[in-house]
This record gives sequence, structure tokens and C-alpha cells, in this order.
Amino acid sequence: MTTIAKDTAVTFNYTLKDDEGNILDQSPEGQPLAYLHGHSNIIPGLEKQLEGKSAGEKVNAVVEPADGYGEYQEQAVQHVPRENFQGVDDIQPGMQFQSEAGGQVMLVTVTAVNDQEVTVDANHPLAGKRLTFDVEIQEVRAATEDELNHGHVHGAGGVQH
Repeated sequence: MTTIAKDTAVTFNYTLKDDEGNILDQSPEGQPLAYLHGHSNIIPGLEKQLEGKSAGEKVNAVVEPADGYGEYQEQAVQHVPRENFQGVDDIQPGMQFQSEAGGQVMLVTVTAVNDQEVTVDANHPLAGKRLTFDVEIQEVRAATEDELNHGHVHGAGGVQH
């Protein structure tokens, strides 16, 4: 039986919860997530805890912020003049925009709005949170040469080309 190791293609169902037990995300019914192990396709803390497991196993993985989406960075919150959002009449908290700074494109989330300024947060929405993944491993197989060259799984549950 193949176990999860570098260069294996893994398919799994998951439910992601926060510390309060709220469901943050889950794989859609009948649509497991596929990833290439050892290629940074999923967060490091989850990848580490799936290592050595095989199809049919269930894993409860608790991932600390440093091994997930990082610690929450206060400096990633910025107050931007309202006029920088020309052409957008209705700005609401929760909206997301792409922002470019220093040649890097990042996603920012609006957290507050008034007549003069818009407060945006460039932290990942799950930054600073401890995450609990309930995982059921469906399939583990050797990755194809094509998948290894592209750095991700192809076909059902993976990236379509």
C-alpha cells in the first residue's frame, strides 16, 4: 500500500474548523481535494501531518498559525484614501481587491469604510488562527512524470489543463 511521501498524488476529503468549532471550509460532497505531496500545494502544517499516512486513514490535524497562514501582522492593515477607489461607488466591509505594492500583487480585504478612507487588511483571512482539519484520505498513488514537471496533480480534484 502506498503511503504519503514526497512525489505522491494524494486525494482527500476535509472539513476545516476554527478553535470555536465553526466550519470555515470543506471539500464539496463527492469532490475531494487532490494535491502533490512535498511541493507546497497545501499549508506546511497539514502536509507534515499527512506524511506516512495511506488511503482509508482519517487524520485530525491541528495546525498552529506559523505552520498555516502565518501570524496576524498588524502592519498589513492600512488606511487608504477613499479617492484611491475611483470607479467603485459602493465599498462594503468584506469586499476584496487586488493591490500592488513593491511589484507584488496581493489580495486585500476591506474591514471598514467611511467618507474619507477605506481600511484594508492584507493578512490572509485565516492568519493568526489555529486550524483543525478533519481529513479522510481517499487515494495515494505515485505522481505521473507530467504532474511532477508541473508541480501539481492533474485530473479530477486537481488542476485542469
